Amino acid sequence: MSGRLGGVKPKEFIRRLKKVGFCVDHQTGSHITLINEKGTRLVVPYHVKEMKKGLVCGLLKQCGISQEEFAKIR
Repeated sequence: MSGRLGGVKPKEFIRRLKKVGFCVDHQTGSHITLINEKGTRLVVPYHVKEMKKGLVCGLLKQCGISQEEFAKIR
């Protein structure tokens, strides 16, 4: 497991999710909605600060990606 899991910036988080099949559906204010071919929707806050570990873990759980799998995506 990556020690920097909580230190992911939203831009990097979205970039990695795009590599596993998610694409940007739309943006409302500072939140970007991603969707994959299964219809899973994910709302990611798009701010300058790094996302906290709890938020990252929760978003990964929603989209069905383990922390180890996410750490391997480059």
